[in-house]
Order: sequence, then structure tokens, then C-alpha cells
Amino acid sequence: MKKVGIVMGSDSDMPVVKKAADMLKALDIPFEAHIFSAHRTPDEAAAFAAGARENGFGVIIAAAGMAAHLAGAIAARTTLPVIGIPCKSANFDGLDALLSTVQMPSGIPVATVAVDGGTNAALLAAQILSVSDADLAERLDLKRKKDAAAVLVKDSQVATKL
Repeated sequence: MKKVGIVMGSDSDMPVVKKAADMLKALDIPFEAHIFSAHRTPDEAAAFAAGARENGFGVIIAAAGMAAHLAGAIAARTTLPVIGIPCKSANFDGLDALLSTVQMPSGIPVATVAVDGGTNAALLAAQILSVSDADLAERLDLKRKKDAAAVLVKDSQVATKL
């Protein structure tokens, strides 16, 4: 199975990235996590992205706040799918990161999840990998069924709570 690369721009993004890591663990998907800044360590970020396919990665998740150029910087150096997670910061409630992540120029796509959407980033990475992994596709189907069952349990209890 291909690995998922998780890159965060700063250790302040760790709580969001932990959601992604926890979901990948739950789905039994191997991953590596790194801190590379698009601005402070651009050479290291570029080298990671450029060598990602050869190093066994199938998709990369990039989490960053504020200017949030990390996902785009990674995507510019690889043709692997890149999923951007815009992270909230003290300014603009994450809107700046969302816009920086989602507004990519034609030819360099970045799939973007919600602000602080670590769980969905991991699920999207899993869905991408499941295209060529039937066992992973089965695990995703099972997760969806469990999630639906949990909602139906809550539905059956709602009348007693109101």
C-alpha cells in the first residue's frame, strides 16, 4: 500500500494534523508526518515533494495557516494528488488560509477540505488510495456503514431528548 505524506507548516498545525493521523491509523493506512515551511524551509519542502513518488507515497496532505502556501508549493513539485488543509490562525478565522489553499493557478491543482478539516483530508486521501486497493475500499465502506448506524441510533433517541 502507498503511504500518505502529511506535511504541516508549523507545529501549531499539530492539532489539525492529529485528526488526519488518527483517521489514517483507524483505517490502517501508513503515513509519515513532517514539518516543512513553504517560506522558512522551501528547499526541504521541495525535496520532499519531488521525491515523494519514489519514496512510496501515493498522496500528500499539506496543512498550513495564514498565507498557507504549503499545499501549492508541494503541488508545484509533484504530480501526486495534494490535499490542502487550511488552518485557523489568530487573524481572519482561517479565511486567509482557505483562500490561499483553494485559489491555485490552472495546471497545479490542490484538493482543499474545510478549515481545520483534518479528518476529511485523511478520508479523501483514503478514497484516492482505494481506487487501486480493494481492501481499503472495503474498510471505507464499513466505516460509512458504521457512521450511518450511529446517526440512526441518535435518530431513534431524539424524541426522548426533546
